[in-house]
Amino acid sequence: MSDPLRPVVEGQAPIGAVEADILGGGPEGGDVQVIAAGWRLALREFMSNRLAVLGAGIILFFVVFCFLGPLVYHTNQTDFNPLATNLPPGPGHPLGTDEHGFDELGRIMAGGQTALEIGFLAAVLATVIGTLWGAIAGLAGGIIDGMLMRFVDILLAIPFLFIVLVLATKYSATVLEEALIIGLFSWLIPARLVRGEVLTLRVRDFVDAARVMGSGRPRIVLRHLIPNALSVVIVNITFQVADAILALAYLGFLGFGLQYPAVSWGDMLGNAQQYVSSGYWWLVYPVGACLVAVVLAANLVGDALRDALDVRLRRR
Repeated sequence: MSDPLRPVVEGQAPIGAVEADILGGGPEGGDVQVIAAGWRLALREFMSNRLAVLGAGIILFFVVFCFLGPLVYHTNQTDFNPLATNLPPGPGHPLGTDEHGFDELGRIMAGGQTALEIGFLAAVLATVIGTLWGAIAGLAGGIIDGMLMRFVDILLAIPFLFIVLVLATKYSATVLEEALIIGLFSWLIPARLVRGEVLTLRVRDFVDAARVMGSGRPRIVLRHLIPNALSVVIVNITFQVADAILALAYLGFLGFGLQYPAVSWGDMLGNAQQYVSSGYWWLVYPVGACLVAVVLAANLVGDALRDALDVRLRRR
């Protein structure tokens, strides 16, 4: 409705039409978009990436498949069955059995549980340590920054596989121990990424304002620097999950994985490599496809999160 107190000039559109242009389709120069919160824009950008949605769906599928599947498909994954070794797929065993008589489909579920648990736990541990280390180094600067980052460079120079193999030959690995070992040697890259981000944030006005108001370094790190570097942290944690699952896989393939009765996808591939030439394809290809699918899905989600959370890469 037009404003009764405003005179209508000939050739001028009434105020209702102007409001309709603004709220409706906008002028010919381009669409007028309603200002939305940052997380809404990031979510919209993520959902517009079909590969990212597919990757998230794959991860969700494997979480449900591995953790809820055994509640529906009951199998014995603790006792050997020599009378049912290396059976081909058929009734009662959709994916056959392995060299110990375990149902292969149930074995994939059990191995997937271990892979996902170690992957997410190691990624969270590495991200927490790396974020705190990098934020402290970036904010402190000077000698402290140099000492902290030289320590990181020293650890990066030590072969990760060598250390893990030495520990595996001396100690029997459990799920928690594998996650701790992988996480404690995976925080170095997040530390360098967060440090680089903090170096650009510490010269911003809001950090100077926090110092003027009496905030100490712990509060600046926890309340200002880390929240503003959260996009880097979130993106990195998805890649850390993929890297941890791959690390567990090649450790198991080399024969230094988990001890019985625990099992992972890498252990299954390592045990089945001797049967590839015998034609027992069901011991290799299904579990290998699961491993590739989860790692690929985590990388797709990570790429999409990077584009969605970085305002410089986000589509307007």
